[in-house]
Amino acid sequence: MNTLITRSASDLATALGAGETTSVEITQAFLDRIAAVDADVHAFLHVDAEGALAAARDSDERRATGDIRSRLDGVPVAVKDVLATEGLPTTCGSKILEGWIPPYDATVVRRLRQAGLPILGKTNMDEFAMGSSTEHSAYGPTRNPWDLDRIPGGSGGGSAAAVAAFMAPLAIGTDTGGSIRQPGAVTGTVGVKPTYGGISRYGLVAMANSLDQAGPVTRTVLDAALLHEIVGGHDPLDSTSIDQPVPLVAESAYSGVTGDLAGLRVGVVAELGGEGYQAGVQQRFDEAVELLVKAGAEIVQVSCPNFVHALAAYYLIMPSEASSNLARFDAMRYGLRVLPEGVEAPSAEEVMRATRDAGFGDEVKRRIILGTYALSSGYYDAYYGQAQKVRTLISRDFERAFEQADVLVSPTAPTTAFRLGEKLDDPLAMYLNDIATIPANLAGVPGLSVPAGLAPEDDLPVGFQVLAPALADDRLYRVGAALETLLEQQWGGPLLDPDKLDKAVAR
Repeated sequence: MNTLITRSASDLATALGAGETTSVEITQAFLDRIAAVDADVHAFLHVDAEGALAAARDSDERRATGDIRSRLDGVPVAVKDVLATEGLPTTCGSKILEGWIPPYDATVVRRLRQAGLPILGKTNMDEFAMGSSTEHSAYGPTRNPWDLDRIPGGSGGGSAAAVAAFMAPLAIGTDTGGSIRQPGAVTGTVGVKPTYGGISRYGLVAMANSLDQAGPVTRTVLDAALLHEIVGGHDPLDSTSIDQPVPLVAESAYSGVTGDLAGLRVGVVAELGGEGYQAGVQQRFDEAVELLVKAGAEIVQVSCPNFVHALAAYYLIMPSEASSNLARFDAMRYGLRVLPEGVEAPSAEEVMRATRDAGFGDEVKRRIILGTYALSSGYYDAYYGQAQKVRTLISRDFERAFEQADVLVSPTAPTTAFRLGEKLDDPLAMYLNDIATIPANLAGVPGLSVPAGLAPEDDLPVGFQVLAPALADDRLYRVGAALETLLEQQWGGPLLDPDKLDKAVAR
């Protein structure tokens, strides 16, 4: 194995600055890794080797003249296939967009290119980001590099698996109800959902406009902070974008590496743990909290009573917004068009029906039906309106909790990665995987998942979630980096071991 792929993005950037390697060498090393293992993992839907190497050559030429565009200039990145990429396919994991090539870049993608990061390709995902396992992709499931018989989380399992399997040092995901953090938890990677509006949604194919948020997927907290700084910030093309500077996330990550959290108040959320959580997950979480105490943090028990209603509220608000957004796929303007069989002169409605039947998968259809029902005449106030009231109560719970604590913590997901197919026919069991992550999306606050070790029952990764007030993303990185440092000192190195993962792939 080429040792370049095992190094963090910040280490690679340092090596580039010292002249120890080139962007072309680094990018080629990751492309070789993709060629070697992605047939088994299936993290990528499209690999752009030619474009990535061309961008890497440009980076090397600029660096030779002293023109360095960012701290990660020349370090490659993978992008979830829900973000528009000019000249590259964007399918959202759906047959209805198979072959669609956008004529423009999403703002996140444009900022990556401007910062000099070669884009390796587009990663697999649950169709239109609807799922918690990446089993709902129309192009086949992604597998967890820790155990190829298990899921890598969802909807952004492709991005998390690519980073965990050392096929990319950095990736971009999107998080509507936990789709960055939950995959991070089950693959042993770092996943961050920034404050809603902190990173532009322009060019992100929307599932639920009031919930969707792009963010970093990496192997270290510092790498996530460096990537966050590149893609974050105000965008006039996005009406929900916050006109504020990016918080000092990298500076906070650097300070957190010292492992000192003296004076920080950490709130343990009573409703996000205990009954219903796998014993090993709870054990690793409790051990991580003890490490925070040793680092000087003060632990505060907090209650957010309305969090117990978050899942129900989310699965009314999100499908309602999704049913509205997906109405644009009408077979008339772009995407798949299917003519109904046996109809000589089909109407627009008949073409639309046939196209949606062929182009949308079962989970997408399920959520469209649920959302359309919730928004229908006579039911809007009873369902969607009530869910929005619960959303307000959840936001107030956060406000009260942050009066008592600087950050809140919980397990990221209630279990480790389950087996492929285990919950595919039980939507409610699948939805419960996001029970700890959904509240942050409903309130718009930022959240981070950092690896907390392996559950003793199955030797699979466990995630530790940190939540902060809106626009206080820097707190996530301080706490996450401190915990990462303390855990790696305890483990004797990073949780992700390329040799162990290669043995899993070989099986």
